[in-house]
Amino acid sequence: MPYAITQSCCSDASCVSVCPVNCIHPTPQERAFGSTEMLYVDPNTCISCGACTDACPADAIHPIETLTGPLQQYAAINAAYFEDLAPVTDPAPNFHAWEQPEPPRPLPSARMPLRVAIVGTGPAGLYAAEDLLLHTDAEVTLIDRLPSPGGLLRYGVAPDHLATRKVADRFARFHDHPRTRTVLGIEIGRDLTHDDLLAHHNAVIYAVGSATDRRLDIPGEDLPGSIPARRFVNWYNGHPEVDPIDLPPGRVVIAGTGNVALDVARILTTDPAALRSTEIAPNALSALATHEDREVVLLARRGPAEASYSLSELLELQHLAGVDLVIDDHDTRIRAAVTTAANLKAAALRDTAFETIDWAATPKPGRRIVLRFYTSVAELIGPDQVSAVRTTDGLPLTTSLFIRSVGYRGTPVPGLPFDEATGVIPNDEGRVTDRPGTYVVGWIKRGPTGGIGTNRTCAKQTVDTLLTDATTGVLPPPPSSHRRFLRLATKHRR
Repeated sequence: MPYAITQSCCSDASCVSVCPVNCIHPTPQERAFGSTEMLYVDPNTCISCGACTDACPADAIHPIETLTGPLQQYAAINAAYFEDLAPVTDPAPNFHAWEQPEPPRPLPSARMPLRVAIVGTGPAGLYAAEDLLLHTDAEVTLIDRLPSPGGLLRYGVAPDHLATRKVADRFARFHDHPRTRTVLGIEIGRDLTHDDLLAHHNAVIYAVGSATDRRLDIPGEDLPGSIPARRFVNWYNGHPEVDPIDLPPGRVVIAGTGNVALDVARILTTDPAALRSTEIAPNALSALATHEDREVVLLARRGPAEASYSLSELLELQHLAGVDLVIDDHDTRIRAAVTTAANLKAAALRDTAFETIDWAATPKPGRRIVLRFYTSVAELIGPDQVSAVRTTDGLPLTTSLFIRSVGYRGTPVPGLPFDEATGVIPNDEGRVTDRPGTYVVGWIKRGPTGGIGTNRTCAKQTVDTLLTDATTGVLPPPPSSHRRFLRLATKHRR
């Protein structure tokens, strides 16, 4: 019986590298890699050897015959992906051999081991550390401004996505690697400078992600009761720097329909008893348990076929126990898109209830999520606290909590160039412009696109660039020792 990849797929391609028959696509060498929502197993090629299940860090791959409940849909989802493609005739890819101990290219034998500082301990930084530690003799210093490592995996993944959070297990060993030192509670630009890092390392890799939220730039956006999705996500994940959130009863309005927006909607409406077995922060669980009734309205600028959530996130909402999922039937384009489009995300809504909603009435008792397509926010109404959201078509939605989930944006790193238009550090395949010995990886390199697994190939490109520079003499020995750096970091740690 063939295998199928399910909703917890992290797309890091560990499965691709071990598949003996090249049945998992897209591979890192294929153009679609990084743009598809997940990876897929071709049921016509799979030989059921199980190698992929052993390699999967997210426990996302299972024999089709063992899938139960909502996961059964993934047998058809995997098959449908290959029905739309021409036959795959490329030979098995020469994928980066992660367990191979030899370096990807020879380095001068007379040199001292490279000392590399990696700023940020999320998946982008740890994939870079993994590549360096497994394929070179580099010494790696992992630096994070927070008191605990993990970055996005610790504070960005929804607490009920336990399989995705398991990806962190593959990185845990690198914190204890004999050639690794982890320095926590240090912020570059506040406690130490970029020059401090280069004075003690051959190279510095920044993996600091996209640290702020995009804005809507509408009247009332800064009123109390208006918060970015990042703050809400940090709150339910127990981020040490987030302030408590006053969670009101009744209606919550979310601008955006990306995966983060759906995560927030799901957590807001899930039965708190079901969340007790997750990794949700205790204070967030207590707050969620105070109200039995809650309506969450998701506002999407575009239609069902263009919504930015992944199919797997939508399927989770459809199977959320005790929660009604409805579509606001306010625009004739919506029903037409759902009933006629070949787009999988639009087609997946065909069994979802359409409802003409009286928005002036009090929300119905119980828990429900409303998808309202073709709707943008015009302003938030106050004056001292958000009391309503006015849309561009004039609809007022009463609420005392508004969450904007319209994307993330990078912030400047002191001492480095920054592109205000794109929100990234300018670079060429990871090499920072006009800053020898300085590199970037992850969202601060390419913008807030791609999931956890996308960072693997992104990190490989950056590390390859760094090693090229090492072989050509671009990375001179640092003037000061690593031991002195650790003493410096200890002195300034907060």
